Amino acid sequence: MTDGTRVRRRVLVRGFVQGVGYRWSAAREAERLGVAGWVRNRADGSVEAVAEGDEAAVEAFVAWAAHGPRGASVGSVDVREEAPEHLAGFTVEP
Repeated sequence: MTDGTRVRRRVLVRGFVQGVGYRWSAAREAERLGVAGWVRNRADGSVEAVAEGDEAAVEAFVAWAAHGPRGASVGSVDVREEAPEHLAGFTVEP
């Protein structure tokens, strides 16, 4: 059950997370959870994502990010709380 509280989290995932389908898997998980935002690879080999929506759904996305898809090896996850921007949809950025 949700209370309608919209939250936003910026997630930085480090480890072996590029070249394993992490971004596309993150997009599928976000769509499954009804979370808006985006995901992208960073030049340092990490993956950055923004997830926005219902608090429970966003927290579930963050929990998923801690292990990622099969083939990923997540070393660490940093999560920052941010003010919601009322995004719609979820995109995979280059």
